[in-house]
Amino acid sequence: MRNRVLVPLLMMLIMTIPTSIGAGEGGVDTNPDEDDPFTVVSRDTPSVDKEVWSLSIEMSEEAYNNGTTFEIITQICTNDGICDPPVTMDAEVDERIHSISLTPPNDHTYVNWRVKATDSEGNKTSYPHGDWFKTWSSCYYNEGAWGGADSLSDGCADEGESTPGFSIMATLAALSIAGVIITRRESYQK
Repeated sequence: MRNRVLVPLLMMLIMTIPTSIGAGEGGVDTNPDEDDPFTVVSRDTPSVDKEVWSLSIEMSEEAYNNGTTFEIITQICTNDGICDPPVTMDAEVDERIHSISLTPPNDHTYVNWRVKATDSEGNKTSYPHGDWFKTWSSCYYNEGAWGGADSLSDGCADEGESTPGFSIMATLAALSIAGVIITRRESYQK
């Protein structure tokens, strides 16, 4: 029975690991390299809660001429340490220009994005390799501190006081109490 209580508690603890691990330097956008088969034409930076964020990239002439296609994938991570599942966007394509837009929710840390290139032979390559390009929010929580143009010392300017991870901690507390109650009930029934 203890395993039934410990497993959910361990899962909740794992979810509290900050999303900033591997996120690069807090507040510094991660951009494509010069040797990637595309360049950023325009991008809103920083991203702002509940405001449309847009990105346009231009495929290199070489990639365009050899029949390469692009998919742009996004992921939004929030200040409480949770990242949404990746989403393949419906890009507007005008020859070599690929454009997307989305509206981040309140309390987001950054917008992750990547490009999946498929060449004419069906070979797929993700850019960047293994990680994400990032556009940081105007108010983010990273490594124990608030940052960005809309941040205060204790949260975001438009949200009042906020405590990252509070909902996770409340859930952990509730699970712990439930585990104690279940354990006590079992010991009374014996």
